[in-house]
Amino acid sequence: MSPRDDHAEVATATSGTPGAAQRGNTGPVWVLGMLLLRDLRVLTRDLGQFILRTVMQPLLFTFVFAYVFPKIGQGIGAVGHAGPSFATILVPGLVAVAINFQGIQAVALPLVQEFSYTKEIEDRILAPVPVWMVGLEKILSGVIQSIVAAAVVFPIVLLVHAKGQAPEVHVASWPLFLVVVLLASFLGASFGLLIGTTFDPRKLPLLFSLIVIPITFLGCIYYPWATLSPIPWLKYAVLVNPLVYMSEGLRAALTPSLPHMPEAAFLSVLSVGTLAMALLALRMFHRRVVD
Repeated sequence: MSPRDDHAEVATATSGTPGAAQRGNTGPVWVLGMLLLRDLRVLTRDLGQFILRTVMQPLLFTFVFAYVFPKIGQGIGAVGHAGPSFATILVPGLVAVAINFQGIQAVALPLVQEFSYTKEIEDRILAPVPVWMVGLEKILSGVIQSIVAAAVVFPIVLLVHAKGQAPEVHVASWPLFLVVVLLASFLGASFGLLIGTTFDPRKLPLLFSLIVIPITFLGCIYYPWATLSPIPWLKYAVLVNPLVYMSEGLRAALTPSLPHMPEAAFLSVLSVGTLAMALLALRMFHRRVVD
């Protein structure tokens, strides 16, 4: 069944209840839910591909750095290395990058297709809701997929390690952990909406090379932000990277024994940044659709 066929079912469901969107405040929410269910149905149909693309990168990183390197006594995480195991450092960073990457991919890549050759976006905006709500549904779909990605990656980075190199992880604060995951998911999905709306589809591979890869390596995934003190210019330059605050937030929640950014700092940046990114992305989406 094609995406258009899936959407046809949604359109039929909505048109089969005339006036549903006009009955109080429940109409738009109901239509939004139908659009979201359509995207989740597509996700379950392609669940195998979703898991593979989500798992592959963190699995390889943890296998090489937390299993192979300690086994061969080389470099990072070698047996006898002072301080926490590298597996401990990797856990919050790899969960953060899984959330960020999945949020971007889940929104940007389908949106590029819908704006270009499938033209499915034309069907979506016929739904009896404001245009911005169609964009919001895209963000919510990306948020759900980001949370699922975090749930898939988390046990992998906990279990794959050499003997004696188990990560020291415990949730120091469940409210903090859940808030950081939710804000990070919204931020990544909002960034995905902005990318999918504003960038030329032909330049998307270049975008990932110039933006996504650099923010990954400079996102405090493989090292805590506080350890960059010997390189002060870099320590403050990376603060423009939203992935830094995702990693540091999860580090504070999952590995509190490691040095991490103050809670007030990463929570305030994630909150303000998520709101600003979502508003900008929705505005650009509305402009692209209307034009």
